[in-house]
Amino acid sequence: MACVLEAPLRMSVLSEVTASSRHYVDRLFDLDPQKVLQGVIDMKNAVIGNNKQKANLIVLGAVPRLLYLLQQETSSTELRTECAVVLGSLAMGTENNVKSLLDCHIIPALLQGLLSPDLKFIEACLRCLRTIFISPVTPEDLLYTDATVISHLMALLSRSRYTQEYICQIFSHCCKGPDHQTILFNHGAVQNIAHLLVSTSYKVRMQALKCFSVLAFENPQVSMTLVNVSVDGELLPQIFVKMLQRDKPIEMQLTSAKCLTSMCRAGAIRTDDPCIVLKTLPCLVRMCSKDRLLEERVEGAETLAYLIETDVELQRIASITDHLIVMLADYFKYPSSVSAITDIKRLDHDLKHAHELRQAAFKLYASLGANDEDIRKKIIETENMMDRIVNGLAESSIKVRLAAVRCLHSLSRSVQQLRTSFQDHAVWKPLMKVLQNAPNEILVVASSTLCNLLLEFSPSKEPILESGAIELLCSLTQSENLALRVNGIWALMNMAFQAEQKIKSDILRGLSTEQLFQLLSDSDVNVLMKTLGLLRNLLSTRPHIDHIMSTHGKQIMQAVTLILEGEHNIEVKEQTLCILANIADGTTAKELIMTNDDILQKIKYYMSHSNAKLQLAAMFCISNLIWNEEEGSQERQDKLRDMGIVDILHKLSQSSDPNLCDK
Repeated sequence: MACVLEAPLRMSVLSEVTASSRHYVDRLFDLDPQKVLQGVIDMKNAVIGNNKQKANLIVLGAVPRLLYLLQQETSSTELRTECAVVLGSLAMGTENNVKSLLDCHIIPALLQGLLSPDLKFIEACLRCLRTIFISPVTPEDLLYTDATVISHLMALLSRSRYTQEYICQIFSHCCKGPDHQTILFNHGAVQNIAHLLVSTSYKVRMQALKCFSVLAFENPQVSMTLVNVSVDGELLPQIFVKMLQRDKPIEMQLTSAKCLTSMCRAGAIRTDDPCIVLKTLPCLVRMCSKDRLLEERVEGAETLAYLIETDVELQRIASITDHLIVMLADYFKYPSSVSAITDIKRLDHDLKHAHELRQAAFKLYASLGANDEDIRKKIIETENMMDRIVNGLAESSIKVRLAAVRCLHSLSRSVQQLRTSFQDHAVWKPLMKVLQNAPNEILVVASSTLCNLLLEFSPSKEPILESGAIELLCSLTQSENLALRVNGIWALMNMAFQAEQKIKSDILRGLSTEQLFQLLSDSDVNVLMKTLGLLRNLLSTRPHIDHIMSTHGKQIMQAVTLILEGEHNIEVKEQTLCILANIADGTTAKELIMTNDDILQKIKYYMSHSNAKLQLAAMFCISNLIWNEEEGSQERQDKLRDMGIVDILHKLSQSSDPNLCDK
């Protein structure tokens, strides 16, 4: 019988709980304003730190009534302020609480409250807005729906240190992407916030700094402006450098390092500037050390990866600072000993977030190894590095998988490593697995890596071919995503280089003539160039040229004509003429040129072109057609003589270009 009783019992417990909370809500409807005020104050004291009570009051409909009282002109300022405080407290509960508040249209009500002349009430509204906007469930765009809001917030910055702290915090949380950056920038954010960096309040300085770190991120316009702004006679970069010093709180060091990093990446500060080399970079390396908190190590490594990503010299300096390469290996052993963390809550948090450390380490290794062969060697020789990458490729977290692929891609630029470590660990296997079904951002990097593994000196080339790579790559060439199309065709181009005839035939079969034409008429010049490169690699060595032209000759000649007649740049036309020169090198294939008067006229036209590269390529075609030792050379020479080719050659032998002259 107990089973039957359970549900009603639970209901009665719930109704008891809500009943005990109901009197708080009932008092909000009292006719005596004094009693209402006392009711709101009692409610404020009841909900502090009590999530259960917060949820009950929301269920019982306290929010619409509080918002009504907050917006009533007849309510006393004290009552309106207390209502804003209670609403702020409710927002500090769970994400569901915030959703309930948003559903009741709390944001417009609070923004309206900011027009009041009373500072205490304004501060209470801002504090509540701050709590709501920092919640992940609040859409940032709600701040930007009314254009007047931002200018009003800028004006309120001068009212008190609390308005400064809360408004900066709202801005830094709601500035996501270039559109938001532009709105804030155009409303004078830089000028209005700069002087707060020297405020007497640490919280204000910190929130202002965070504002600049999000405003400047990947934004050249903001970065270039920040460089020239000065506060009390000191330029902002100098103020940021002071905030980097070891005696400052870690949060401040990290955030100012992020500001300087963004300014450096935007070109506002040179990469060899002492404030980057001697201050920012060492500070970020410090953040990667074992004794920092997990999130500091993650942020430090990711910011450093971004700082050095495109600069060889910074990569070299970072690689020899504080044994960084070895230090990063600890990111994979986390947490190494439970005893180091006595706080159980902290340990639980860190175990849940340990994957973020691995992601950050892979990102930083990828940046460190982007250019320098010696650094790549050091990274690969770090204990179990290849195993860690292989494991990373199979992790459940998409961010870790992406970072592991990036790291692998960076290391795959090394000829030495492709021949050794990559082969020893059969890296191609997990890579092919990743390529089977992954989101586009992973596919782009994974297919780039595959391009490197398919270079002719890579021992992985054979097994990759055997595992069905041609089909996979041909399907990539049909992708809507441009980077995937480029990588698909690029990998096929590498695969076809000095390949045996069977592989070349498989590629042509896999691509289909229709798809080949599609690629040759692609609007992106990169796709076009790689497709021409593929054709050129397919049409190399005589037996292969003759075989492919016997099966696909008509279509290939059609494609060549199409490109030579189209509006294309010099490089594209040169590559196309080189394909013709390869066809002219075939034994039977050259007849396809000799019997095509249209093509012969085009070759003749390009021999007299104003560009020397095109003239040279056209002459290669002629020289392959008239080779003396080959059968039928006399007839071919006669036909070309009749076309006036000899006269052009005479002219070219007088050319000032020594290459043309020799040819």
